[in-house]
Amino acid sequence: MKRFYKEVSIISGDGGWQVTLDGRGIKTVQGAPQLVPNEALAKQLANEWDAQGEKLDPATSPLRDMVDYALDVVRTDPAALIEKLLTYGDTDTLLYRADPDEPLYARQMEVWEPIVAGFEADMRVKLTRISGIIHHPQSDEYMAAMRAHLATLTPLTLAGLELMTSLAASLITSTSASKAADQESALALWRAACLEEEWQSELWGRDDEEEARRAKREDDFLSAYAFTRLTFNH
Repeated sequence: MKRFYKEVSIISGDGGWQVTLDGRGIKTVQGAPQLVPNEALAKQLANEWDAQGEKLDPATSPLRDMVDYALDVVRTDPAALIEKLLTYGDTDTLLYRADPDEPLYARQMEVWEPIVAGFEADMRVKLTRISGIIHHPQSDEYMAAMRAHLATLTPLTLAGLELMTSLAASLITSTSASKAADQESALALWRAACLEEEWQSELWGRDDEEEARRAKREDDFLSAYAFTRLTFNH
């Protein structure tokens, strides 16, 4: 689509902040006003629109897509997304370890255990670590605690958390990243979640296409982190 606007700005009102194009407020895909809770997020959305060239490229507007998803989909049924996230909590990558006599186990303990222990302390929960791939359900107490925590989050924050969770296959990683003070800390959490992929690459060599896919996933994770931080506690 050809660029159809000249001026990008933001306005505030009773419902929040909104990007305007030549004075007209942006709407979501489903036609609702695209209102966000703070000026910082609105400015980032405006930057996406302002950075477009003569032709609009949807691939360069990840924040707009996440806001639309949050307002059009998550807001209508946040409980459904919470239950989806909890399935990751019950099968979290960071809780499934190699057998203790395998070399990978030592690496997992070194990298993953401090993250899991920190998560337990922060959330005041206790998690079960599993050796092997056989599913072992987490406790009802843990699931209830996570359900209660997720219920405190806004649709916007839940949308960002969902993307991080699906990319990392880890609710521990995404929840910890949502509270990370800076991008470097979030990146360390992402790379920890990719430990097994990195282990395989060290053993068998690197594939250029797979490395490119991993780099794209890393960029997507960091975009979701930035988005979540702009929405967290708002």
